[in-house]
Amino acid sequence: MPFLNAAQIIVSIVLVLIILSQVKESGAGLFGSSQSAGRTRRGLEKTLFQFTIVLSVVFLAVSIISVRLA
Repeated sequence: MPFLNAAQIIVSIVLVLIILSQVKESGAGLFGSSQSAGRTRRGLEKTLFQFTIVLSVVFLAVSIISVRLA
């Protein structure tokens, strides 16, 4: 179904952008740093983290539905 493919592409692009926006500018890169392992998330950082989880679940659901209907 074409609209499921389009939805999957859109969700995946937004998910990648949200994940990349969470990367710190302190040179930690994509691998993170051990110093921030125990600190809590607040404000926008917490919202982005929760939105990432929601988008991941949506992406998984769309993928499963797309496979089942194909």
